[in-house]
Amino acid sequence: MKSVQQEVDERSNLTGTNKFELLLFRLGGDDKGEHSELFGINVFKIREIVAMPSITKVAGAPEHVLGVVNLRGQIIQVLDLPSIAGVKPVTGLNIMLVTEFARTTQAFAVESVEEIVRLDWSQVMSAERSAASGMVTSIARLEAQDGHPVRLAQVLDVETILRTMNPDDAPENMEHAVGAKMQLKPGTIILAADDSVVARALIEQGLDAMGLPFVMAKSGKEAWDQLNTIAGTAEAEGKSVYDKVALVLTDLEMPEMDGFTLTRNIKSSSRFGNLPVVIHSSLSGNTNEEHVRKVRADAYVAKFSAEDLSRTLRTILKQ
Repeated sequence: MKSVQQEVDERSNLTGTNKFELLLFRLGGDDKGEHSELFGINVFKIREIVAMPSITKVAGAPEHVLGVVNLRGQIIQVLDLPSIAGVKPVTGLNIMLVTEFARTTQAFAVESVEEIVRLDWSQVMSAERSAASGMVTSIARLEAQDGHPVRLAQVLDVETILRTMNPDDAPENMEHAVGAKMQLKPGTIILAADDSVVARALIEQGLDAMGLPFVMAKSGKEAWDQLNTIAGTAEAEGKSVYDKVALVLTDLEMPEMDGFTLTRNIKSSSRFGNLPVVIHSSLSGNTNEEHVRKVRADAYVAKFSAEDLSRTLRTILKQ
Protein backbone atom coordinates (compact mmCIF):
# COMPACT_ATOMS: atom_id res chain seq x y z
CA MET A 1 0.00 0.00 0.00
CA LYS A 2 1.35 3.44 -0.95
CA SER A 3 2.04 5.99 1.77
CA VAL A 4 0.42 9.41 1.66
CA GLN A 5 3.80 10.93 0.74
CA GLN A 6 4.22 8.46 -2.13
CA GLU A 7 0.78 9.43 -3.45
CA VAL A 8 1.67 13.14 -3.21
CA ASP A 9 5.05 12.65 -4.92
CA GLU A 10 3.56 10.50 -7.67
CA ARG A 11 0.79 13.02 -8.32
CA SER A 12 3.24 15.93 -8.38
CA ASN A 13 5.54 14.14 -10.81
CA LEU A 14 2.74 13.69 -13.36
CA THR A 15 3.44 17.18 -14.67
CA GLY A 16 6.74 15.95 -16.07
CA THR A 17 5.11 13.22 -18.16
CA ASN A 18 2.28 15.04 -20.00
CA LYS A 19 -0.18 13.39 -17.58
CA PHE A 20 -2.66 14.81 -15.11
CA GLU A 21 -5.52 13.75 -12.87
CA LEU A 22 -9.12 14.70 -13.50
CA LEU A 23 -11.79 14.83 -10.80
CA LEU A 24 -15.01 13.50 -12.34
CA PHE A 25 -18.40 14.69 -11.10
CA ARG A 26 -22.02 14.99 -12.19
CA LEU A 27 -24.28 18.02 -12.20
CA GLY A 28 -27.67 16.52 -13.09
CA GLY A 29 -29.71 15.97 -16.20
CA ASP A 30 -32.65 17.27 -18.19
CA ASP A 31 -36.15 17.98 -16.84
CA LYS A 32 -36.80 14.23 -16.61
CA GLY A 33 -33.61 13.62 -14.66
CA GLU A 34 -31.99 11.84 -17.60
CA HIS A 35 -28.77 12.26 -19.57
CA SER A 36 -26.56 13.09 -16.58
CA GLU A 37 -23.20 13.77 -18.21
CA LEU A 38 -19.70 13.51 -16.74
CA PHE A 39 -17.73 16.69 -16.10
CA GLY A 40 -14.18 17.17 -14.90
CA ILE A 41 -11.77 19.62 -13.27
CA ASN A 42 -8.00 19.20 -12.96
CA VAL A 43 -7.21 17.89 -9.47
CA PHE A 44 -4.51 20.56 -9.07
CA LYS A 45 -7.29 23.17 -8.96
CA ILE A 46 -9.20 21.40 -6.17
CA ARG A 47 -8.32 22.47 -2.65
CA GLU A 48 -10.87 20.24 -0.98
CA ILE A 49 -14.17 18.40 -1.42
CA VAL A 50 -16.75 18.78 1.34
CA ALA A 51 -20.38 17.88 1.99
CA MET A 52 -22.57 20.88 1.26
CA PRO A 53 -22.52 23.17 4.31
CA SER A 54 -25.10 25.78 5.25
CA ILE A 55 -25.02 28.63 2.73
CA THR A 56 -25.74 32.26 3.57
CA LYS A 57 -27.67 33.94 0.79
CA VAL A 58 -26.31 37.36 -0.16
CA ALA A 59 -28.76 40.14 -0.99
CA GLY A 60 -28.57 41.18 -4.62
CA ALA A 61 -26.22 38.35 -5.57
CA PRO A 62 -25.92 37.67 -9.33
CA GLU A 63 -27.78 34.81 -10.93
CA HIS A 64 -26.18 31.39 -10.31
CA VAL A 65 -24.49 32.62 -7.09
CA LEU A 66 -25.95 30.60 -4.20
CA GLY A 67 -24.33 32.76 -1.54
CA VAL A 68 -21.30 32.39 0.71
CA VAL A 69 -20.01 29.90 3.26
CA ASN A 70 -17.68 30.31 6.21
CA LEU A 71 -15.05 27.61 5.78
CA ARG A 72 -12.62 27.67 8.72
CA GLY A 73 -12.74 31.45 8.94
CA GLN A 74 -12.59 32.10 5.19
CA ILE A 75 -15.67 33.52 3.45
CA ILE A 76 -16.04 31.77 0.09
CA GLN A 77 -18.52 32.44 -2.72
CA VAL A 78 -20.50 29.36 -3.84
CA LEU A 79 -21.57 29.04 -7.48
CA ASP A 80 -24.46 26.85 -8.64
CA LEU A 81 -22.63 24.84 -11.30
CA PRO A 82 -25.66 22.82 -12.50
CA SER A 83 -27.59 26.04 -13.03
CA ILE A 84 -24.66 27.55 -14.95
CA ALA A 85 -24.50 24.42 -17.13
CA GLY A 86 -28.26 24.46 -17.72
CA VAL A 87 -29.06 21.13 -16.02
CA LYS A 88 -31.03 20.09 -12.94
CA PRO A 89 -29.64 17.93 -10.12
CA VAL A 90 -31.87 14.94 -9.35
CA THR A 91 -30.77 14.39 -5.76
CA GLY A 92 -29.84 17.99 -4.94
CA LEU A 93 -26.66 20.00 -4.50
CA ASN A 94 -24.82 17.58 -2.23
CA ILE A 95 -21.12 18.34 -2.69
CA MET A 96 -19.03 21.51 -2.66
CA LEU A 97 -15.77 21.65 -4.62
CA VAL A 98 -13.46 24.30 -3.19
CA THR A 99 -11.08 25.49 -5.90
CA GLU A 100 -8.02 27.72 -6.03
CA PHE A 101 -7.77 29.39 -9.36
CA ALA A 102 -6.09 32.51 -10.71
CA ARG A 103 -5.28 33.85 -7.23
CA THR A 104 -8.84 33.38 -6.00
CA THR A 105 -10.71 30.80 -3.92
CA GLN A 106 -14.28 29.89 -4.77
CA ALA A 107 -16.60 26.91 -4.44
CA PHE A 108 -18.79 25.07 -6.93
CA ALA A 109 -21.92 23.20 -5.88
CA VAL A 110 -22.33 19.85 -7.70
CA GLU A 111 -24.66 16.89 -7.40
CA SER A 112 -22.12 14.10 -6.92
CA VAL A 113 -18.44 13.24 -7.20
CA GLU A 114 -17.52 10.06 -9.07
CA GLU A 115 -13.78 9.38 -9.02
CA ILE A 116 -10.33 10.65 -9.89
CA VAL A 117 -8.84 9.33 -13.13
CA ARG A 118 -5.28 9.60 -14.40
CA LEU A 119 -4.98 10.64 -18.04
CA ASP A 120 -2.44 11.57 -20.64
CA TRP A 121 -3.08 14.97 -22.22
CA SER A 122 -3.09 13.17 -25.58
CA GLN A 123 -6.45 11.67 -24.49
CA VAL A 124 -7.90 15.18 -24.24
CA MET A 125 -9.14 16.91 -27.38
CA SER A 126 -10.11 20.54 -27.83
CA ALA A 127 -13.87 21.11 -27.62
CA GLU A 128 -13.86 24.57 -29.14
CA ARG A 129 -15.65 23.53 -32.34
CA SER A 130 -18.31 21.57 -30.46
CA ALA A 131 -18.84 23.74 -27.35
CA ALA A 132 -20.70 26.83 -28.47
CA SER A 133 -21.03 28.29 -24.96
CA GLY A 134 -17.27 28.31 -24.34
CA MET A 135 -17.86 26.67 -20.93
CA VAL A 136 -16.15 23.45 -21.96
CA THR A 137 -12.53 23.76 -22.99
CA SER A 138 -11.90 20.12 -23.94
CA ILE A 139 -13.27 16.56 -24.01
CA ALA A 140 -11.45 13.75 -22.21
CA ARG A 141 -11.76 10.19 -23.53
CA LEU A 142 -11.84 7.69 -20.68
CA GLU A 143 -10.86 4.17 -21.68
CA ALA A 144 -13.12 1.22 -20.80
CA GLN A 145 -12.27 -0.25 -17.40
CA ASP A 146 -13.84 -1.69 -14.22
CA GLY A 147 -17.06 -2.47 -16.04
CA HIS A 148 -17.36 1.02 -17.52
CA PRO A 149 -17.56 1.39 -21.31
CA VAL A 150 -15.56 4.11 -23.05
CA ARG A 151 -16.78 7.41 -21.59
CA LEU A 152 -16.41 11.08 -22.45
CA ALA A 153 -15.95 13.76 -19.80
CA GLN A 154 -16.34 17.48 -20.43
CA VAL A 155 -13.45 19.48 -18.96
CA LEU A 156 -14.82 22.79 -17.75
CA ASP A 157 -13.24 26.10 -18.69
CA VAL A 158 -13.17 27.59 -15.21
CA GLU A 159 -11.70 30.85 -16.50
CA THR A 160 -14.73 31.46 -18.70
CA ILE A 161 -17.17 30.50 -15.95
CA LEU A 162 -15.60 32.80 -13.38
CA ARG A 163 -15.31 35.72 -15.80
CA THR A 164 -18.97 35.26 -16.74
CA MET A 165 -20.15 35.05 -13.14
CA ASN A 166 -17.90 37.80 -11.80
CA PRO A 167 -17.17 40.32 -14.56
CA ASP A 168 -14.80 43.11 -13.59
CA ASP A 169 -16.68 46.10 -12.20
CA ALA A 170 -14.00 48.40 -13.56
CA PRO A 171 -12.16 46.73 -16.45
CA GLU A 172 -8.44 47.23 -16.26
CA ASN A 173 -7.07 49.93 -18.54
CA MET A 174 -4.66 47.82 -20.54
CA GLU A 175 -2.56 50.68 -21.90
CA HIS A 176 -2.09 52.15 -18.44
CA ALA A 177 -1.40 48.75 -16.85
CA VAL A 178 1.26 47.62 -19.32
CA GLY A 179 3.15 50.91 -19.56
CA ALA A 180 5.25 52.03 -22.50
CA LYS A 181 5.18 50.04 -25.73
CA MET A 182 7.84 47.38 -26.18
CA GLN A 183 10.06 46.79 -29.18
CA LEU A 184 10.95 43.36 -30.50
CA LYS A 185 13.76 42.54 -32.85
CA PRO A 186 12.37 43.42 -36.32
CA GLY A 187 10.58 40.47 -37.90
CA THR A 188 10.06 38.53 -34.65
CA ILE A 189 6.83 37.67 -32.85
CA ILE A 190 5.57 36.27 -29.55
CA LEU A 191 4.23 32.71 -29.91
CA ALA A 192 1.44 32.29 -27.33
CA ALA A 193 -0.56 29.17 -26.43
CA ASP A 194 -3.73 28.86 -24.34
CA ASP A 195 -6.80 26.63 -24.69
CA SER A 196 -9.26 28.99 -22.97
CA VAL A 197 -11.27 31.37 -25.16
CA VAL A 198 -11.40 33.98 -22.40
CA ALA A 199 -7.70 33.66 -21.58
CA ARG A 200 -6.72 34.01 -25.24
CA ALA A 201 -8.83 37.16 -25.55
CA LEU A 202 -7.16 38.70 -22.48
CA ILE A 203 -3.69 37.74 -23.68
CA GLU A 204 -4.37 39.21 -27.11
CA GLN A 205 -5.60 42.47 -25.56
CA GLY A 206 -2.51 42.61 -23.35
CA LEU A 207 -0.03 41.91 -26.14
CA ASP A 208 -1.75 44.43 -28.40
CA ALA A 209 -1.50 47.06 -25.65
CA MET A 210 2.20 46.26 -25.26
CA GLY A 211 2.71 46.71 -29.00
CA LEU A 212 3.95 43.14 -29.39
CA PRO A 213 3.12 41.19 -32.57
CA PHE A 214 2.03 37.64 -31.81
CA VAL A 215 0.76 34.33 -33.15
CA MET A 216 -1.79 32.50 -31.00
CA ALA A 217 -2.12 28.71 -30.63
CA LYS A 218 -4.90 26.79 -28.90
CA SER A 219 -2.82 23.95 -27.46
CA GLY A 220 0.74 22.99 -26.66
CA LYS A 221 0.86 20.65 -29.64
CA GLU A 222 -0.35 23.38 -32.00
CA ALA A 223 2.30 25.75 -30.61
CA TRP A 224 5.00 23.07 -31.01
CA ASP A 225 3.93 22.39 -34.60
CA GLN A 226 3.84 26.12 -35.38
CA LEU A 227 7.28 26.60 -33.87
CA ASN A 228 8.73 23.86 -36.06
CA THR A 229 7.02 25.32 -39.12
CA ILE A 230 8.40 28.79 -38.36
CA ALA A 231 11.88 27.33 -37.84
CA GLY A 232 11.67 25.50 -41.16
CA THR A 233 10.66 28.70 -42.96
CA ALA A 234 13.51 30.60 -41.28
CA GLU A 235 16.08 27.97 -42.26
CA ALA A 236 14.86 28.01 -45.87
CA GLU A 237 15.59 31.75 -45.82
CA GLY A 238 19.07 31.20 -44.40
CA LYS A 239 17.99 32.39 -40.94
CA SER A 240 17.32 30.80 -37.55
CA VAL A 241 14.16 30.55 -35.45
CA TYR A 242 15.53 33.39 -33.30
CA ASP A 243 15.05 35.72 -36.28
CA LYS A 244 11.34 34.85 -36.25
CA VAL A 245 10.33 34.18 -32.62
CA ALA A 246 11.33 36.37 -29.68
CA LEU A 247 9.58 34.44 -26.88
CA VAL A 248 7.06 31.67 -26.18
CA LEU A 249 4.22 32.38 -23.74
CA THR A 250 2.37 29.25 -22.67
CA ASP A 251 -0.43 28.06 -20.42
CA LEU A 252 0.05 24.81 -18.47
CA GLU A 253 -3.28 22.98 -18.86
CA MET A 254 -3.87 22.30 -22.55
CA PRO A 255 -5.24 19.38 -24.58
CA GLU A 256 -2.90 17.05 -26.50
CA MET A 257 0.29 18.56 -25.02
CA ASP A 258 0.53 20.51 -21.78
CA GLY A 259 2.73 23.54 -21.15
CA PHE A 260 5.28 21.59 -19.13
CA THR A 261 5.87 19.21 -22.05
CA LEU A 262 5.98 22.07 -24.56
CA THR A 263 8.55 23.91 -22.44
CA ARG A 264 10.65 20.78 -21.94
CA ASN A 265 10.57 20.05 -25.69
CA ILE A 266 11.77 23.58 -26.45
CA LYS A 267 14.50 23.70 -23.82
CA SER A 268 15.88 20.24 -24.63
CA SER A 269 16.07 20.96 -28.37
CA SER A 270 19.30 22.05 -30.04
CA ARG A 271 17.08 23.96 -32.47
CA PHE A 272 15.18 26.01 -29.86
CA GLY A 273 17.12 25.64 -26.60
CA ASN A 274 17.91 29.37 -26.17
CA LEU A 275 14.37 30.52 -26.89
CA PRO A 276 12.86 32.26 -23.82
CA VAL A 277 9.74 30.56 -22.42
CA VAL A 278 7.34 32.24 -19.98
CA ILE A 279 4.67 30.09 -18.34
CA HIS A 280 1.40 31.96 -17.80
CA SER A 281 -1.01 29.92 -15.74
CA SER A 282 -3.81 29.90 -13.20
CA LEU A 283 -2.17 26.86 -11.57
CA SER A 284 -0.03 28.31 -8.83
CA GLY A 285 1.59 27.08 -5.64
CA ASN A 286 5.04 25.78 -4.71
CA THR A 287 4.63 22.41 -6.43
CA ASN A 288 3.84 23.85 -9.85
CA GLU A 289 6.47 26.57 -9.53
CA GLU A 290 9.05 23.89 -8.73
CA HIS A 291 8.09 22.05 -11.91
CA VAL A 292 8.42 25.32 -13.82
CA ARG A 293 12.04 25.45 -12.67
CA LYS A 294 12.60 21.79 -13.54
CA VAL A 295 11.56 22.26 -17.16
CA ARG A 296 13.85 25.34 -17.30
CA ALA A 297 11.19 27.93 -18.09
CA ASP A 298 12.59 31.46 -17.93
CA ALA A 299 9.74 32.83 -15.83
CA TYR A 300 6.33 32.11 -14.35
CA VAL A 301 3.51 34.63 -14.13
CA ALA A 302 0.07 33.94 -12.62
CA LYS A 303 -3.09 34.76 -14.58
CA PHE A 304 -4.37 37.32 -15.20
CA SER A 305 -2.77 40.67 -14.48
CA ALA A 306 -1.75 42.74 -17.48
CA GLU A 307 0.69 44.63 -15.25
CA ASP A 308 2.43 41.44 -14.03
CA LEU A 309 2.51 39.99 -17.53
CA SER A 310 4.00 43.19 -18.95
CA ARG A 311 6.62 43.39 -16.20
CA THR A 312 7.65 39.77 -16.74
CA LEU A 313 7.84 40.00 -20.54
CA ARG A 314 9.75 43.26 -20.32
CA THR A 315 12.34 41.67 -18.00
CA ILE A 316 12.80 38.53 -20.09
CA LEU A 317 12.97 40.36 -23.42
CA LYS A 318 15.63 42.73 -22.05
CA GLN A 319 17.71 39.73 -21.02
